[in-house]
Amino acid sequence: MATSHATGFGRAAGRRQPGPRPPLRWSDCARRLPSSLDELSGPAAGTVVLPLHVAWSGRREYDVSDERQRMVLYALPLAEAQREDLQRFLHRESLVSVWPRLRQLRGPHARRALEQELIPALAQ
Repeated sequence: MATSHATGFGRAAGRRQPGPRPPLRWSDCARRLPSSLDELSGPAAGTVVLPLHVAWSGRREYDVSDERQRMVLYALPLAEAQREDLQRFLHRESLVSVWPRLRQLRGPHARRALEQELIPALAQ
């Protein structure tokens, strides 16, 4: 006896068609980046207080002059923030100076997106 797929009987019954694949977490990294390092207008010194949507768990206040604090400060927005936050909190020269160490904290896909889209000179 032949199975009728039109009536929903047979092997195809109950199967769901695969929907569109959800975007991977890192795939939106490039969309969140400013178009160039020149758009980064964050402070080079002083204290920065990150908003809750960026630093939602734990410390929010950082001294930009302290290299260790700056590393944590820059790691958070690169992982969690939107374009406007990156422009507001990251400083161009400071990011370039900490990038060799900071890049080690990023996963390969996010690191690749950052280096291709924002920091191509540092990728070499």
